[in-house]
Amino acid sequence: MSKSKSKLTSSNPVWLPFVILAGLGLLITILLRGTDVALLHPKGLIATEEYRLMLRTVLILLEIAVPALFLFFFFAWKYRESNQKAVHDPQPHHDKSLVFTIWALPSITMLLLVSIMWPAAHQLAPQKAIASAVKPLTIQVIALRWKWLFIYPEQNIATVNFIQVPVGTPLQFDLTADETPMSSFWIPHLGGQLYAMTGHVNRLNLEADSLGDYTGRSTEINGAGFAGMQFTTRASSGQDFDQWVQSVKQSSATLDAAAYEKLLTPSESNPAAVFATAESNLYANTVVKYSGSHGLHTEHE
Repeated sequence: MSKSKSKLTSSNPVWLPFVILAGLGLLITILLRGTDVALLHPKGLIATEEYRLMLRTVLILLEIAVPALFLFFFFAWKYRESNQKAVHDPQPHHDKSLVFTIWALPSITMLLLVSIMWPAAHQLAPQKAIASAVKPLTIQVIALRWKWLFIYPEQNIATVNFIQVPVGTPLQFDLTADETPMSSFWIPHLGGQLYAMTGHVNRLNLEADSLGDYTGRSTEINGAGFAGMQFTTRASSGQDFDQWVQSVKQSSATLDAAAYEKLLTPSESNPAAVFATAESNLYANTVVKYSGSHGLHTEHE
């Protein structure tokens, strides 16, 4: 029994685990081909920078992971039970150069990551305005149960679970919530997420650079209708955006106090809706609505 086991063990080459890993990587590549994975197909300025940052980080970590995995399998293969040629010396030996290498490589990796992450954390901060010659478009976002209300204060229109934005224009999303637990606002193709909370105003700056429809969602589990709390972001040309605004203004629905109270009623998997006009102080009143209980907290005046 032991001899057959030894022969089986010795026949396994050291490179076999790497062949398995390469095959697994090839299989994942084939399965993802033709699939629109948002994180791997950025369609916005911020998302593209985040994608490049992710790639650089993975490459740096692979410089540690690949040698470590190789040494792990190499030593396991070399000092296997059936290898009589391998010399095993249980006595400890102190090698300063080895100790230095063991500590130097992770330290260099850490310094490389810090040199990349530190400036990126400031450059890609959600609240930082995007430098552009184009005037930014402000969209006020109110997270409800379980739907998203979007107000365009300059255009004086509003929508539910649908927004349209012009390509190449900085977008300023002012996020808050009303009568709902904390929600997470995220358009994966355009950039990272930010939280919408009652009594708070958080600003998320994004910019779309490719035409198309992109799904947005809440990534914070916040109740029964969480799975259906999604919306569509349509990135269009500036001309198409202006035409869309004019078409919304022709709608017979208006977002007054009565319509807003109806929207506050919890509902799930809501279809898109548009409103020709929106009450001017609706967003501000929603924010200060909770100031009496725990104080008003805003990121921007």
